[in-house]
Amino acid sequence: MARYLLRRLLQSLLLLALVSMIAFAILHLAPGGPLAQFVATGDLGQEDVDRLMAQYGLNRPVPIQYLDWAGSLATGDWGVSYRDQLPVLTKIGMHIGPTLELMVASTLLAMFIGGMIGILGAVRRYSFFDHLATVGAMVALSIPTFWFGLAVIYVFSVNLGWLPAGNRENIGDGSFGDRLSHLVAPCIVLALVSTAVWSRYMRSSMLDVINQDYIRTAKSKGVPAMRILLHHALRNALLPMITITGLHVSTLLSGALVTETVFTWPGMGRLFLDSVSNRDYPVVMGMLMFTACMVLLGSLLADLLYSVADPRIKGASK
Repeated sequence: MARYLLRRLLQSLLLLALVSMIAFAILHLAPGGPLAQFVATGDLGQEDVDRLMAQYGLNRPVPIQYLDWAGSLATGDWGVSYRDQLPVLTKIGMHIGPTLELMVASTLLAMFIGGMIGILGAVRRYSFFDHLATVGAMVALSIPTFWFGLAVIYVFSVNLGWLPAGNRENIGDGSFGDRLSHLVAPCIVLALVSTAVWSRYMRSSMLDVINQDYIRTAKSKGVPAMRILLHHALRNALLPMITITGLHVSTLLSGALVTETVFTWPGMGRLFLDSVSNRDYPVVMGMLMFTACMVLLGSLLADLLYSVADPRIKGASK
């Protein structure tokens, strides 16, 4: 197990290095630069531009800039924002809370609803409900997140007035009820795709389990159907879902970026878009590396939890 963990960690570090090099090259080779907006508007003279380029090291070759940035990153220095001179880690820390709040809430909602739909679809295979769930999942996967978010705002905020149209809380309030009301709409929007994915995978996994010999043996012995479903089938059907949950982190992050923009949610998605718009390279690179770390960590934790849940994986990983 220790060798397996060490091998996965080394693979993750190599992948992070590759991601950082590609992202850094694309970001710095794109037209313009962090000072392009000032040059275009004439707010800075050429002497001021040259001084700032030298101050931030932007006048050096891109490979040298990357090595300096990577060396600082390895020591825990993620750089300073060009926009407000705040440390990158400080800016990420200011926005990670709302994003995690939204991701956790939407994941729990998707797991519960999608899991129930998948289980019922497997138990009632080829029934009207199963066909309806299949069509619903395909529709949910096809709906653009931004369109669904705007539709939710139009229906439940503008027309019905049941939910706030955006932000995390009302100014001067911030109570639990106020935050919960602001969380409902973006949570539903972000959970839409996850619910469809969970329902399909859960149905497939449950169908595979209920057709096993030990399930038929339990039925022949007269074990109650509900006990077979919950105690025997569901426990084993949930094993593949551990991996799906870990690998689904990237989908949640990409969906959170769009959802946070639509609902003006003050999370990492909003920070990333604002940083890209302002060409704040240190913050953009910090966000990309942080996101890559979260995706790789989710995949690693999923593999470890799967090996703990299924003893057969332990033996294979030694």
